[in-house]
Amino acid sequence: MTQPFALPDFYVPYPARLNRHVAPAREHARDWARSMGMLEGSGVWEQSDLDAHDYALLCAYTHPDCDEDALCLVTDWYVWVFFFDDHFLELFKRTQDRQGAKAYLDRLPAFMPADLAEGFPEPTTPVEAGLADLWRRTVPAMSAHWRERFARSTRNLLNESMWELSNINAGRISNPVEYIEMRRKVGGAPWSAGLVEYAAGAELPARVAGTRPLRVLTDAFSDAVHLRNDLFSYQREVEDEGELSNGVLVLETFLGCTTPEAAEAVNDLLTSRLQQFENTALTELPALSAEHGLDPAECAALAAYVKGLQDWQSGGHEWHLRSSRYMNEGALTGGPGGTDGVLGTSAMHLAALLGKPSRARLRTHTRDPHRRTGPSVLPEFTLPYPVTISPHLDRARAASLDWAERTGLLQDIWDREKLAGYDFALCSAGLDPDAEPEELELSAEWLTWGTYGDDYYPLVFGRPRGLAAARAQHERLLACMPLEDPAAGAAAAQAPIEVSLADLWARTAGPMDASRRSAFRAAVDAMLESWLWELLNQAQHRVPDPVDYLEMRRATFGSELTMSLCRMRHAGVLPAEVLQSGTLRAIENAVSDYGFLINDVFSYQKEIQYEGELHNCVLVVENFFDCDYPTALGIVADLMRSRLEQFEHAVAHELPVLCADFGLKPEAVAALDAYMGELRDWLAGILNWHRKVRRYADADLPGSLPHGAVPLTGEVPRPRLELDTPAAPTPSLKVPTGPTPLIWSTITSPEHAGLGDLAHP
Repeated sequence: MTQPFALPDFYVPYPARLNRHVAPAREHARDWARSMGMLEGSGVWEQSDLDAHDYALLCAYTHPDCDEDALCLVTDWYVWVFFFDDHFLELFKRTQDRQGAKAYLDRLPAFMPADLAEGFPEPTTPVEAGLADLWRRTVPAMSAHWRERFARSTRNLLNESMWELSNINAGRISNPVEYIEMRRKVGGAPWSAGLVEYAAGAELPARVAGTRPLRVLTDAFSDAVHLRNDLFSYQREVEDEGELSNGVLVLETFLGCTTPEAAEAVNDLLTSRLQQFENTALTELPALSAEHGLDPAECAALAAYVKGLQDWQSGGHEWHLRSSRYMNEGALTGGPGGTDGVLGTSAMHLAALLGKPSRARLRTHTRDPHRRTGPSVLPEFTLPYPVTISPHLDRARAASLDWAERTGLLQDIWDREKLAGYDFALCSAGLDPDAEPEELELSAEWLTWGTYGDDYYPLVFGRPRGLAAARAQHERLLACMPLEDPAAGAAAAQAPIEVSLADLWARTAGPMDASRRSAFRAAVDAMLESWLWELLNQAQHRVPDPVDYLEMRRATFGSELTMSLCRMRHAGVLPAEVLQSGTLRAIENAVSDYGFLINDVFSYQKEIQYEGELHNCVLVVENFFDCDYPTALGIVADLMRSRLEQFEHAVAHELPVLCADFGLKPEAVAALDAYMGELRDWLAGILNWHRKVRRYADADLPGSLPHGAVPLTGEVPRPRLELDTPAAPTPSLKVPTGPTPLIWSTITSPEHAGLGDLAHP
């Protein structure tokens, strides 16, 4: 069969090595698979299938340094997971038997008990027998925390097969963002990362396993593994099996391009994810180790984990070049490699290593800041929801302005006139038109505080590259949100950004129970952490990777913060499992993405021309595709439409299934419907606010910029901020009261010579 496209030049920066125990692992895998009933008589595999797939070779390449026993066990895990994939295909995907698939999947978690003393049910299929045996042999060597994480990854891998089946039944091809998110669960690479911890003896310390750097390392690793697999498996999955969950097909459909063009785009995204992995390992892990005070053994485990994921990338690529399971005709052209354990030809491909990937990396760090763009061009918005404005708008306007003045937010980068033009009360009145007067005031004040912080951090910490000072400020803000006694945060607050947060925290979190208070604090903390992420990129002058940008932008936009308040309204009626379900999270992510993309298209001129910003989706697309503004804007507009369509599809087709799966009572179904209505209000309110606010339009710029946000595109004085000198001419940035001079003394000290100049790029 003719290949639909030639395999691209892959970015494989690390050498692939072969474990010397490959032969005994291969023989052990045959015996184990037969003993579990996976070969003759299974209706799925014969021994010839297993031999041709050669999972021992996969594991020997991806885990080159482990001993024989570990390699045999890991190989058995991969035999099991690939058998499950093919078994599920034959039993349920080909027959589209959703009910039978759900019953099949619902039994499997019982074969992963947290405590082995709980025992196992009697296996009825080779998949159940294999899982019980593997769990029994693996978990004694690992901690309870690892068991919980690995069981969750395994459940995700199994259960999200239902998502694939539902899409096949509906004949639906997902959008790129949805696909990346779901592929992580279905594709199993996070599960593979858990086995890396086992095989490399590199279990992650529990206190940092859930942090952003480790999460991004695992996600970037997973995305790269899956995208590589999509390129090699396109012919088998799409042309033979009728599979719709393939990245090449997804981009081919979304971009409206040819299959070879989509394959190149997938390879570019694969390269970007690998470079994101490298950037995170080099710039974020060292700081993480220092901040959490990891001991030498824990630091060594992190290093071994990174190395293990690198080995998996290169080894997995070598295996794909050789396995009969994939499209790889002509991929091996001779030279060193193969099963003798020396460097593979793909890792030696200097054109792939130093050509297009290097140009992409260079482009990412050399975008010209403050280039003239002209007014932002707005796409056609297909949002069909009417805007409803709260009758309490005027009261919220006056109250939020007075509150900002009272808490000191109008002392430095904003004044009353600017804040009145920003009109956050109008946004709140559209987001939540049914709010009580006090609720609306509180909402407007949260939006005021969040946007103030979003303006404040780049000015105070970004241009001077004051990352240490920003981290100190971050810790002070966290101290303003105590969980035990929310009102006690006021004692720790001194600077305006702290005083205002402490006030909001006491009024919002005070009436909450402990569980909701903790969840809401996590939402605020996620936004604060995202501001630090932006500063790190600003310090590197780095345009973010597309996937990392989209996922972090939800936090920088404050989506989780504002949506969490809506979600909590229904917490007493909707079970926690429903609120935490993949379906509801996917819906919220789709809505959040449409909301922040509205902001990105409106704010393009303000951010790119006047502020030298790197965090805008249109710019991220320009950089990734190396295209012009109109082309990038068109792609972003298509993404907005696809995310809105996903929201509507999920509400119409996935929510009823969720309600049925959980057996929700009528009042819970009504609460879920009400929440969907609130999300529609959220979108309509955001679009309405952007259209009417004095913050983004060409006619309002640069006068609407915060004081100190001096654009470098015109002949404008460049004010210098100094501690004990007269204030610079307007526009200027006044030094806030309280502890902030300590921060400024840090970033204007002699060892940071020149960094006190806010206009310094």
